[in-house]
Amino acid sequence: MSFNKIILVGNLGRDPELRYTPQGTPVCSFTMATNERRRDRAGETQDSTTWFRVTLWGRQAETASQYLTKGRPVYIEGRLRMEEWTDKDGRVRNTLEVHATDMQFIGTRGDEPAAAAVASQSASSSAPRAAAKSTAMEEMEPDVSDDDIPF
Repeated sequence: MSFNKIILVGNLGRDPELRYTPQGTPVCSFTMATNERRRDRAGETQDSTTWFRVTLWGRQAETASQYLTKGRPVYIEGRLRMEEWTDKDGRVRNTLEVHATDMQFIGTRGDEPAAAAVASQSASSSAPRAAAKSTAMEEMEPDVSDDDIPF
């Protein structure tokens, strides 16, 4: 048995590109960067960026192309592949490709309420339910002042 799953949290390196297969299936591609900060032997902070090419299919592809833009943070789950290719100078290069199976928006800007709504609908986590439960609990709590407490 084997298992190939990657989870990425990073930022888009470019705006998503949406296209359709001859059968009409939506396909969305974009680049994504993850950053890691660590100290070298001299104690200096070094930033390391890893780039990935991400491909989404179906409804998630359409959603990504509609709401994601360059620089926007996103959570991606999928399968990782290493693509080998030769550049125009004849050098062999490698690219990390992720065939995404799940996407979730991270954070929202105040001017993008629609993106927040879509993120809540597509998220498989319990965060939207927890927020709704918290709001419902606040509505059920009675107004209590210090004078109402018996001790």
